Amino acid sequence: MDRSSNAYTFIFAIIMVVVVGAVLAFTSESLKDRQNANVKQEKMQNILYTVGVDSIEHNGAMVPLSRPLAEANFDKFITKQIALNNKGEVIAEGDKAFNVDLAKELGKADDLQMFPLYEAKVEGETCYIIPLRGTGLWGAIWGYIALKDDVNTVKGVVFDHKGETTGLGGEITKAWFQERFQDEKIFDGSGNLVGVSVVKGYGGGNNKDDNAVDAISGATITGDGVTKMISRRLKYYLPYFKKQTDMKVAVK
Repeated sequence: MDRSSNAYTFIFAIIMVVVVGAVLAFTSESLKDRQNANVKQEKMQNILYTVGVDSIEHNGAMVPLSRPLAEANFDKFITKQIALNNKGEVIAEGDKAFNVDLAKELGKADDLQMFPLYEAKVEGETCYIIPLRGTGLWGAIWGYIALKDDVNTVKGVVFDHKGETTGLGGEITKAWFQERFQDEKIFDGSGNLVGVSVVKGYGGGNNKDDNAVDAISGATITGDGVTKMISRRLKYYLPYFKKQTDMKVAVK
């Protein structure tokens, strides 16, 4: 065949597309198990971060909590993994609860969704970890919020995003921003669930009872997304918390 002909060019292009596509498909499939393992470990790592477990004793020394160490020590701190329906009833436990994909659940009606909840025990304190997911400026944002055993005080948070602007909305992943949420309250003085608002021009200083933290400069829409994500997701857990008789405070 004449290599300068259009037919040769067309056939060559088709062959290259098929070969490259096959190589990419094989590579993707061969790495699938490793990718899934990395996702699982990162999820465990983030859950543990919310309750203050960012380092662990390993071989006689304290070391940063790597993803493999998070998986190896997950059950040491996480005492219960459950999934609820919107009535606060437990409908799944263990791995089935852990593997709930919140991105898919949000596309369902409320009465068909599953709401994962993790219970942790850290230094004698019980904490409840709730997965979060919402929308920022450019796409999805997500994370976890841990509540202390009064089901009101924030133990810690972890946030992440799909495509928020670096230096602006992308700063929600930074420790200095997430630390602002520690010890904030999710109920107001009247016992109503209000979450924690990210407020532009916040002037409350270190007030931990006003249900608000200072926003990131230039990231108003992302901050609003965090505010809505927290309040909207937490409300689904109220029916479950109301049924618990060992909570230290009443919730409305």
